Amino acid sequence: MRLLDQRALPQREEYVLCRTHGELAQAIRDMVVRGAPAIGIAAAYGLVLAARQLAGEGLSAAPFLEGLRQAAAGLRAARPTAVNPAWALDRLLARAGCLADRSPREMLAALEDEAAAIHEEDVAGNELIGALGAALVPDGASVLTHCNAGALATGGFGTALGVLRAARDQGKRIHVFVDETRPLLQGARLTAWELVREGIPATLITDNMAGHFMRLGRVDLVIVGADRICANGDVANKIGTYGLAVLARAHGIPFYVAAPWSTVDLLLSSGDRVVIEERAAEEVLGYGDIRWAPAGVRVANPAFDVTPARYVTAIITDRGMAYPPYTESLPALAAAAAHAEPTEAR
Repeated sequence: MRLLDQRALPQREEYVLCRTHGELAQAIRDMVVRGAPAIGIAAAYGLVLAARQLAGEGLSAAPFLEGLRQAAAGLRAARPTAVNPAWALDRLLARAGCLADRSPREMLAALEDEAAAIHEEDVAGNELIGALGAALVPDGASVLTHCNAGALATGGFGTALGVLRAARDQGKRIHVFVDETRPLLQGARLTAWELVREGIPATLITDNMAGHFMRLGRVDLVIVGADRICANGDVANKIGTYGLAVLARAHGIPFYVAAPWSTVDLLLSSGDRVVIEERAAEEVLGYGDIRWAPAGVRVANPAFDVTPARYVTAIITDRGMAYPPYTESLPALAAAAAHAEPTEAR
């Protein structure tokens, strides 16, 4: 599996080749690939790599399935906050389990099809999110976004940035404020790179400038992605999202979350139960080969924070729009048939 190395962007476009599920899990852990939908897709393909290796070992069905479960556990643990990898892996394991009376080669073929389907469904779902969300973006709007929820973070279109792409394609004039998103600068490096390539007008700002531009009336709405959406509407997303939501509420600015349904975790009652990934201190002490903090200083580096549902104006999914109270609207969307037309759940 070839992964565009997002650590090298925007200076270089390089690829990392993963031949085993262990290498792919490490690539997820090291953020070669990142973004909840993208790592869900990558994890699915990682399990296919494991299945190929196991199928070549001449195993019977039972040890083959046990090997799959062990590989899935390693992929699942690579980054624990996002729910998409667990969702994708569970889907593949269920598919294999239904074929327990077949040969490992037959199960492998089914897993390859299932992983490809997850990838294709994500792109189609993102396009639907874009079409639904574009209606919330007025012509001439100035939009603030955080981290990267674009093509790089998904199967290829984007969630939050997919909404902006769709609005632009509808002929709307938009401008995007891009938070740097420290400490790994996903906004400065990745979102800005995508918007420049798309020709969408954008202004890069540091994270601590957002309130300033809101106070000046320069921001009309905020739209972000998500790594996990809980049953009550609490949203886990890149660190700094919570502060933006509070600022948006203080200034009367709508705060929207755009994510595929695979990011919704109705089994998790609230954000208090989300496992927040703590990353290495080196990410805060400097960037690349440059160090700006003194040796010996103590560092905290949570990769995500939780935005309480009360700050979220609406959640845009590929199943439809959800509005408060989310304890009612999210289950209503869940109950809708997968083939049904998108709805607005209130």
